[in-house]
Amino acid sequence: MSHKLAPALLAALFLAIASLAGAHAEPAVPATSNAAALSPDDARRALETLQDDKKRAQMIDTLRAIANASGPQQPAPPAPEQKSAIPLSADGLGAQLLLTVSEEIGDISRQVADVARTLTHFPAFYYWIVRTANDPTAYNLLIEIAWKLALVLGCALAAEWVIFRLIRRPVIFLESRVPQTVHVPAQPLAAGDPPSSASGVAAQPEQHRRRVSLARAWQLLLRLPFVLGRLLLELLPVVIFVGVATTLLGTEIGDPATVRLVILAVVNAYAFSRGLICVVRALAGPYGLFPVRAETAAYIEIWARRIVGVGVSGIAFANVALLLGLHRAGYAALLRMVMLVVHLFVVVIILQCRRQVAEAIRAPADRQGIAARMRNRMAGGWHYLAIALDIALWAVWALNIRNGYSLLLQYFVGTIAVVLITRVAIMVTLSLIDRGFRIKPEILQRFPGLEIRANRYLPLLRKIVSGVIAFIGFVAVLEVWGVDAIVWFYGGQIGSRLISAVATIGIAVFIAAAIWEASNALLDRQINTLSRDGHYARAARLRTFQPMLRTALLCLIATVVGLTALSEIGVNVAPLLAGAGIVGIAIGFGSQKLVQDLITGLFLLLENTVQVGDNVSVSGLSGVVENVSIRTIRLRAGDGAVHIVPFSAVTTITNASRGAGNASVSVNVAYKEDTDRAGQILKDIVDEMRREPEFRSLIRGDLDLWGIDKVDGAMVSIVGQIRCTEAGRWPVQREFNRRMKQRFQQNGIEVASATQTILMHIAPPAEGAVNLTQRRAAG
Repeated sequence: MSHKLAPALLAALFLAIASLAGAHAEPAVPATSNAAALSPDDARRALETLQDDKKRAQMIDTLRAIANASGPQQPAPPAPEQKSAIPLSADGLGAQLLLTVSEEIGDISRQVADVARTLTHFPAFYYWIVRTANDPTAYNLLIEIAWKLALVLGCALAAEWVIFRLIRRPVIFLESRVPQTVHVPAQPLAAGDPPSSASGVAAQPEQHRRRVSLARAWQLLLRLPFVLGRLLLELLPVVIFVGVATTLLGTEIGDPATVRLVILAVVNAYAFSRGLICVVRALAGPYGLFPVRAETAAYIEIWARRIVGVGVSGIAFANVALLLGLHRAGYAALLRMVMLVVHLFVVVIILQCRRQVAEAIRAPADRQGIAARMRNRMAGGWHYLAIALDIALWAVWALNIRNGYSLLLQYFVGTIAVVLITRVAIMVTLSLIDRGFRIKPEILQRFPGLEIRANRYLPLLRKIVSGVIAFIGFVAVLEVWGVDAIVWFYGGQIGSRLISAVATIGIAVFIAAAIWEASNALLDRQINTLSRDGHYARAARLRTFQPMLRTALLCLIATVVGLTALSEIGVNVAPLLAGAGIVGIAIGFGSQKLVQDLITGLFLLLENTVQVGDNVSVSGLSGVVENVSIRTIRLRAGDGAVHIVPFSAVTTITNASRGAGNASVSVNVAYKEDTDRAGQILKDIVDEMRREPEFRSLIRGDLDLWGIDKVDGAMVSIVGQIRCTEAGRWPVQREFNRRMKQRFQQNGIEVASATQTILMHIAPPAEGAVNLTQRRAAG
């Protein structure tokens, strides 16, 4: 049965629940009409056979032989084949993986059920209680055992109490004489006699620790006689209790044998419990061999009383029930349940003490290295290992596994070794990966963004490598536990196909990542090269195309990798491709506006109509181009507002960033002014501005004065333009207008007003006034 130890240990936590449920699994069999066919003699003989262990065993062997000799049963008709909701091929990896997982779950469930049936025989215990309650002979025997047990325990407890009163003073005397623990102080170095070398300084702590160890050992030797004397005095009442009970059982009170054995079982259980508690107090306590604090001593004694009380009382009750006719199966089930409770008590103790033990295991804060990290990890999870070991010990005992404890020791040591080796391999591999990702300075100078791109994938690579090594360690642990996991990865098995699929998908992902990073690196390098060589327009154009190229490449890579992964796990990708084609046609017909956006945007970008940073006017909106995608253009207006215009709404684009930006000149002077003099003043202003460093790079030529554009009775319009760069149009025009106003004021040139002066002749009054009166009306 040793090959079943691993699944039994994994299922041990569920057995307590299964055992409690098994007590109600088989109801009492009601009497049927066949009972009427049995005669009283036949019933009496059958009852004697069932109560006699030898006859019952012979009957069981006979029934087993008859059952084995019976013909084979007809196989059940095969269940109708159920079709999977997922269209997986029969020989695909996904279908085989699902089938393997379902078979493994079925095997584990059957093993759990077998173990539960092995551990739970509570119906036999229930039938024994019912039979004992209905049997007059057994009922009288219980009455006799009860009054004799009360008599024996009463006398024995009285004698124990007397002895306990007599030894109280000697115990107090020994407790007062027990040597107390003395702390050895630290030994500082003498200030006047410094050590001759560093080795002398290092030897001082080692000598101090050795001195402390010797002092503690000597103190234990001094305490040992007093502790042994106190233990013997505390055990004396127990010995008297056993002696009085045994003496009474040697009289007629011990007759018959069943009564004597039952009372002895109870007496031995009490004596054993008292003896164990005395030993615990002698080992750990204020007056024990290993002195501890009063709180710790009380905690240890409380849990010792609980564990000893439940364990010894449960075993004694099981033995008494066995003496009174309980079946062996029920006896074994009762013992397993009692010991399970004891082991659960140990689990509670482990959980309550996990922090204190973790602090003791954890390495000091100033220590570094592999050993310190191992200790810290062990401190964080030691209680899980302790609980698993505790439950495993109970499972080995409960299942009566052959060579179970040796196998458990082998499994435990092997698991610890595999975990340590796996952890060391992960740490060494990760350090090598970190060292390999260190890029040389000359390579960094050639590829400035290479380090950032490499560090982007470093955490993912570390996780993948750690996961692969951990999986190999898990397979090794399964091998240590007796599970032939290597067979899963032989040729043609599910493991080999799974590894092949994972490797294929991993290679596809690696190639996709390499293509992605290489394309991005080439684009960035080309943009930097164009900018460094002065081809700013081409660099801006490529920078505009970069987001769209990256998006298209990402979609292509994701599609290829996704289809590869689906194909590897056994999913038929042909329906997916056909569905994608139908969806594409539907999108083409139903999203004509979107298609128009994409096509218009593509041609605008190919024709280099706009670039990022241009000052444009699109659909009545003006601003600086911040981003150009395949579908929209984003403008930043002068007031900070953002305009997003789809390309389908673009009919005309006005781009003011194409190398030239002329400042227009248009001024209206009064009709009476000399236009030649005014034009010369305008040219002088432009000449002055061209000589100034602030406007020298913005103005590309002299004032191109076109002449008189309009003449009427009130004003004359002089027009022209100043050739500027695209960045100098508005600064030059604003500065030119400011200076023009100042010069016209200084030279007395009147700028024409928008108002008009009208002379009107009004008729004379009726009295015959001769002169006409001039009146001015503003209009």
